[in-house]
Amino acid sequence: MVILLYGPPGCGKGTQSAFIASQLQIPAISTGDMLRAGCKDGSQNGATCVMVDTGVLVSDDLVNSMVARRVAEPDCNAGFLLDGYPRTVGQAQHLRTLIKRRYWPDPAVIHLDVPHSVLIERVTSRRQCPACGRIYNLLYSPPARPDTCDADGERLTRRADDEDQVVMDRLNSYEQMAGPVIEHYRSGRYHRIDGDRSPAEISQEIERLLQMASAA
Repeated sequence: MVILLYGPPGCGKGTQSAFIASQLQIPAISTGDMLRAGCKDGSQNGATCVMVDTGVLVSDDLVNSMVARRVAEPDCNAGFLLDGYPRTVGQAQHLRTLIKRRYWPDPAVIHLDVPHSVLIERVTSRRQCPACGRIYNLLYSPPARPDTCDADGERLTRRADDEDQVVMDRLNSYEQMAGPVIEHYRSGRYHRIDGDRSPAEISQEIERLLQMASAA
């Protein structure tokens, strides 16, 4: 299966992508994580890293080439999940070309829809371990000890793109692009899910969708 997990910053894509990947035994590919990793190891240039840190979308050409290389790897032969891609209609068209070229099935789109006010509260409360990458939320899933990773004891940090003004800019950018991309996929295997619920409830609904898709 090819699955597109779609939704704004703070909607819970990371949690649900891990759940889906575990259920289907396919890789979950986050373009945001790939860009941040590239900035950390030096494979991305400085201008791109500034855009990532400030929440500005990088060019379609850059993201398209990253995705094309990643899905060509052997672990994607049985399917994959894309988290955070496509974000523009141009990226969606590029993905359609990749899918046709490899004779993959049309993607199933899972759209996590969450009210704006809830998203801001979630994202600004998010913290991450700089060592292992584990993500916490001070409101819903805090660490056992304040500001400390449960796994390795590292001090938790706030991502640069989770700062208040950056969050607002990212949400505004998402809203401007969301409509056309959603419309692009709405006539296909598109599923809207209410994301203003507990992660467990959302996972249960996604699991039902996956079972129906597998039976079809």
